[in-house]
Amino acid sequence: MADILPIGTILAVAIIQVIKTAHAAKDIVIEKESFRTLSAHLFDIVHVLKELELGKLNESPTTRKALENLEADVKKANSLVEKYKNRGRFYLLIKCRHIVKEVQDVTRSIGKSLNSLCLANTEILSGISDQVTRLQNDMQRAEFATCQSQLQILDKLDHGLASQKLDNGFANDIIVDIARAVGVTVEPSEIRKELDSFKREKEEAENRKERAEVYFLEQIIELLSRADAARDYEHVKDQYMQRLRVIECHDPKSESISPFKAFICGITKSVMVDPVSLSNGTAYSRVAIEAWFGSGEKTDPITGEPLEDLSFRSNIQLRQSIEEWKELNYCMRIRSCKAKLMSENDSSVKDALYQIRDLIKENSINKDWISIGGLTELLINILPNLDNQQVKTEVLVTLKYAIEGHPRNKDLLVENKGFCHIVPCLVCELSPSKAALELIYELMFEESGQNVDYTRELSRQCNPVSFLVTILKGTEAVLAEKAHEILQKLVDVDEENVIICAKEEWYGPLVDLIVQGPKSTKMAILRKIVHLELEEHNTKLLCELGFIPPLLEMASADLEAKELSLSMLVKLLTCSENKLLFSAAGAVPLIVDLMCSSPLRIVIILAKCSEILEKLSSNGDGIKFLVDENGTQLNLESLVENLLAFLRNPRLPYSVLRPVLSSLFKICESQSGLVKTAVLTAGGISLVLNLLDHADSETREAAINLLFLFSNHEPLGVAEFLLKPRRLEAFIGLLENTNKSDVQKAAVGLLANLPKSEVMLTRKLIELEGLKAIIEILQSGNMEAKENALSALFRFTDPTNIEAQKIVVELGTYSLLVDFLKNGSVTAKARAAALIGDLSMRSSELSITSSSGLWCSCFRRTRANFCPAHGGICSVKGTFCLLEAKALPELVKLLHGEVHATTYEAIQTLSTLVEKESPRRGAHVLHETGAVVPILEVLNWGSESLKVEALEVLEKVFMVTEMVDLYGSTARLALVRLTGRSIHGDGHLHRKAAKVLLLIERHSRSSISFVTGVSG
Repeated sequence: MADILPIGTILAVAIIQVIKTAHAAKDIVIEKESFRTLSAHLFDIVHVLKELELGKLNESPTTRKALENLEADVKKANSLVEKYKNRGRFYLLIKCRHIVKEVQDVTRSIGKSLNSLCLANTEILSGISDQVTRLQNDMQRAEFATCQSQLQILDKLDHGLASQKLDNGFANDIIVDIARAVGVTVEPSEIRKELDSFKREKEEAENRKERAEVYFLEQIIELLSRADAARDYEHVKDQYMQRLRVIECHDPKSESISPFKAFICGITKSVMVDPVSLSNGTAYSRVAIEAWFGSGEKTDPITGEPLEDLSFRSNIQLRQSIEEWKELNYCMRIRSCKAKLMSENDSSVKDALYQIRDLIKENSINKDWISIGGLTELLINILPNLDNQQVKTEVLVTLKYAIEGHPRNKDLLVENKGFCHIVPCLVCELSPSKAALELIYELMFEESGQNVDYTRELSRQCNPVSFLVTILKGTEAVLAEKAHEILQKLVDVDEENVIICAKEEWYGPLVDLIVQGPKSTKMAILRKIVHLELEEHNTKLLCELGFIPPLLEMASADLEAKELSLSMLVKLLTCSENKLLFSAAGAVPLIVDLMCSSPLRIVIILAKCSEILEKLSSNGDGIKFLVDENGTQLNLESLVENLLAFLRNPRLPYSVLRPVLSSLFKICESQSGLVKTAVLTAGGISLVLNLLDHADSETREAAINLLFLFSNHEPLGVAEFLLKPRRLEAFIGLLENTNKSDVQKAAVGLLANLPKSEVMLTRKLIELEGLKAIIEILQSGNMEAKENALSALFRFTDPTNIEAQKIVVELGTYSLLVDFLKNGSVTAKARAAALIGDLSMRSSELSITSSSGLWCSCFRRTRANFCPAHGGICSVKGTFCLLEAKALPELVKLLHGEVHATTYEAIQTLSTLVEKESPRRGAHVLHETGAVVPILEVLNWGSESLKVEALEVLEKVFMVTEMVDLYGSTARLALVRLTGRSIHGDGHLHRKAAKVLLLIERHSRSSISFVTGVSG
C-alpha cells in the first residue's frame, strides 16, 4: 500500500500550484479580462489556503478529498493557461468563444472545490468567513463573456465562410479587423507568422482526428491567404509569368480578351461577380439572382422554367475561371501600359497612368504585377524627364497608389533611387509638389509607425530638408503639417539635418536638442552651428525659443563646452531683446566672474567673455544690460578696474585686447563718473597710451577711441607721448584712415582735447601734414568727425600764431568754414564761426600792412577799392577778411536763428569788425548787412552770457553817433528793461547795460531821459 502524503504537504503543494497558475493567467493576450479575473480569484484562494495552513488543517477524509479536488481543478486551470499561452493571436481570437467557456467552467469548478474545503474547516476560517463565502460564491456563479468587438469580427467571419465570400476584398477587410483586435501589424511577415500558426493548429487537429476542426481551419487558412498581406511573392510572380506566357499569342496592340459566353450573367448581361448556380445548373451573379427572387419571381430568368427549389450555391469553378480571364486581361493591360509609358507622348502616358490606377483598384494583386511587369521602375525613371507638370503630378499620384500598404513596392522605389527623382518635384508647381510630398509621406510612415530605413535613405539619396522647410513656412496648412512630420523624422535619424534646418531658418529641432539632448549631442551640434551666419531676426527667434539657458549651463562645464557656448552667445547678442533675455537669465554676473577668474593662459575664454561684454554695451546700450537677474546694476567701478587690469598684461593677445578696449569705451561713455574712475583711480590713460604702439591695427584703433574718451576728462601725458619718435606719424595715419570714420573721429577729437599751449605739437603736425589731414576730414569725414576736426583746428588759428593761420587759409580752409556756416550742424556752425573770428582778429592789422605796401602803385584808386570794414586792400589769403570770404551774410543769418551756441560765436566774430579805437567802419558794415537789429533782439531772448556779448558789440557800435540815431530808440527799451530803469545796480549784465545806455544818451542828438539820474 502506497504511503499516504500528509495533508499539510498536499496543502503546501496546492498553494504553490495556485500561485504559479495565478501568475501565468495574467499573461494571456486574448480574453485578458477572463484570465485576469481567474488570476485574481486564485490569488484570493492563496490567502484562504495560507489561513488553513496556519490553523492546522484537520486530517479528516472529507478535508483530504476536498483538497485533492481543489488541486485537480487548479491543475486543469494551469493546463488551460499553458494551452493558450503561446498560441498564435489570430487563432486565439478565432477560438475566443470556446476559450471563454473553458475559463468559466474551470473557475466554477475551483469555486465548488473551495466550498467543500471550507465547509470541512469552518472553525479555522471563522475569522475570514465573510471573505471566503463571497469568494466561493463569486467563483461558482462566474459569468464570462467575449467582448463585443471580437464577437462582431467572429460574426463577420462566420457569415463570410457561410456565404463562401472568398474574394480578395473581404479577405483584406477581415485580416485588418483581426490584426487590430489582437495588436498585430498588417505587415506580410507578421501575417504569415499568424497563418503558419493556423497551419500548425490544423496539423495537430489532423493528428487528433478532429475532422470538423480541420475543415474549419482549412476554410480560415484559404480565406486569409487571399489577403494582400498574406500573399507569397514567389507564388504571385509565378502566377504572373504563367498568365504572361498565355497572352503571348495575342496581338501586342490588343488590350483585352473577350469574355466567354458562360461568364455573362443572363440578368445583368455583364461578366458575373460572385457566380452562383441554381438547382437546375444555370449560373447568375449572386446579387442579381437575389434581387430576382426578392421581387417574387420563382422561375429561371433565362429559360423561364418554374423552380421548385429557389436555393443556390457558389459556383467556385466558374468563379476561378472568371478570375483567370480577368488576370489574363490584367497582363494584357500591363503590357499595353508599358508601351504607352515608353512612347514619350503625354497623352499616351496619361492614359497608361489612369489604366494602372484602375488595375490597382480592381485587384490589389496588380500592385505586385505592375512591378513584376516593370511599370513601377519605369514610372520612377520617366519622372525626371517630364516637362508637363500635370503628367508629372499624375505619375507621382500613380506611384503613391502602387506603394500604399505595399512594402515590396516601397523597397523597389527606394532601391531604384526614387527619392532622387521625387524630391526635386517638391519645388515644382503646387500640384506636383503636393503629390511628391504625399508620396514621400506614404513611404516614410506606415501603420506600425516610422520606417527608419526609408527615412535614412531619403536623407542619404536626396536630402529634402530645404524644400520641406519651404513648404512648412507656406500657406497650405495640410501640406505644412505633413512636411513638419517628415522633417521631425529626418532630424531624429540624422543630426546633420538639424543643421540644415537651422540654415533654412527652422530652429525648432536645434533648440530641442540643445535644451534636452545629451551633452555629446549638444557639443556636436554647437561645433557645427557656431559658424552659421545668423541674421538679427534669426537670433531673436532662437532666444525666444529658449536657446540662452542651456548655453549658460554649458558655460559652467569643461573648457570646450565653455568655448562653444560662449561663442554662440556672442552670435546671439545682436539686439536689445536678446540682451534683455540674456541679463534676465542672470548671465552677466556669470560672464564677469568667468572672465575675472579664468587663468590668463586660457585666452579663448577671456576673448569670448570680453566679446560678450562688448556686445552687451554696443549700439548705445552702454551699462543698460550690465545687471543681475533681478535687474540690479553691477558694481561698474569694479568692472572698469578689472577690465583696465587686463591692459597691464603685455602678452595679452589682440583677440582679448580689442573687445576689452571696446567694452571699456562703451561702458565709460555711458556714465561720466566711470571715466573719472578709469583715469584717476585706475591710471587708464597711461595703460591705453601704450597700446597705440600695438602691432594690431584694430587694437590701435580701439585704443584711440578709448583715449579720446579719457582725454575729455584729463589729456595729461598724451602730447608728450605723441612727440616721441615716429609716434606722431602713426597718429597722423589714424587721421588719414578714411575707412574707419569712428577712428578718424576719435583721433581728431583727441587732438582737439590736447592743450593749445603745446606749440611743438602744433609745429610738428604742420610739418608732418597733420593739418592737411584735419582739413581733409573737414571735406570728407562724417559730421561728428568734422565737428572734432573744427575743434582741432583752433590749435592752428590762434591769433598769436599768424604763420599757422596763413597755412590754414592757404590750404583752402576758409571756404570750408563758410560752407559749415551754411550747412553744418549747430555745433559745426558755432565752431566754424569761432574759427573765422580767430582769423578775423588779425585782418585789420594785415589790411594796413597790405595797404601801405601797395600805396605807390595804387594811389589813383578810389576808396571803393578798399575794404569797408578794415579800410585797406583785403583778400582771403592776404588778410583773412571775412567779407572777402563771403562769410558776413552767413554770420548774420546765424543771428536770426536764435540758437544760443551759434549766436554767441557769430556775435563774437562780428565784434572783430568793429574796432574800439575806430568803430565807424565796422559799425556801418554791421548796419548795412542788417546785423544790428538781431543783435539788439538778443537782449530780449538770450541768456545772460549771450546778452553780455551782445552788449560788448553794441557798446562799440553806439560810439558812432549815426548808429545812435538809427537804433538808439529801439535799444533804449531793451536796455531799460535790463537795468530796471536805474543805472545803479549790481551784476555784470546790469552794469554793462547801464554803460551802453549812458553811451546812447551821451551820443544822442535828441535825448529824452528814460533813466533816473540822467537829464536831457
